[in-house]
Amino acid sequence: MSFLHVQGIHHTYFSKASATTALSDISLTVEEGEFVSILGPSGCGKTTLLSIISSLIKPSEGTVLLENKPISTSKNEIGYMLQQDYLFPWKTIEENILLGLKLSKQINDKTKSNALGLLKQIGLTGVEKQLPKQLSGGMRQRVALVRTLATEPKLLMLDEPFSSLDYQTKLKLEDLVSQILAEFGKTAILVTHDIGEAIAMSDRVFLFSSHPGRLHKTFHMPAELRRLTPFETRNHELFPSIFQMIWKELESLEQGNE
Repeated sequence: MSFLHVQGIHHTYFSKASATTALSDISLTVEEGEFVSILGPSGCGKTTLLSIISSLIKPSEGTVLLENKPISTSKNEIGYMLQQDYLFPWKTIEENILLGLKLSKQINDKTKSNALGLLKQIGLTGVEKQLPKQLSGGMRQRVALVRTLATEPKLLMLDEPFSSLDYQTKLKLEDLVSQILAEFGKTAILVTHDIGEAIAMSDRVFLFSSHPGRLHKTFHMPAELRRLTPFETRNHELFPSIFQMIWKELESLEQGNE
């Protein structure tokens, strides 16, 4: 049995005036320690699927199993990292990274020490007593990553976490996140609009079509790319051809929606 099993997911949003189907018959699996990305045109239900996998939304139809158990029973086993860091501006960096541990009642000397140690591991030494406004955007996203990892989730959901950063910071954080997740053996799902980012970071890329969202095609990244850092992958000779292949598929989907 796969680590994550998504089967027959269908979801419709209802309002007083209309019904909009966001996802139709989505079935996929993710193995433990795997990094997968979801790409697709606007309106293909990428974030809706993340919300369903996170049990924030109950699907109209279908099931999600994590380690062969319903996702609704997987409390504290899923971490979520968003486009915005959502750090509390009035709390110190230390207070922010320990918040998840406090809310989940996991806080103790060991978990606190581990969280502060992770802060140093990702290059943020001496910022514990500072406020978020004293840090750059890239530094705040690193803090958000530490806060997410502090509760030791088995599955990490990344919803366009680098899209608001400048390009250089984005490339550095791609490498850092990839390295940290590999070291901790974490399983991750990335939602992104960036084809290059999906190729550089992933073992597999799921391409969705839209209106409603369906799984259109799955791309398996070559083994020689998966051994490299995201930055190295972007400079590999295979990268341009894979980029063009996915670009053409995505373009055909978008033209089909016009």
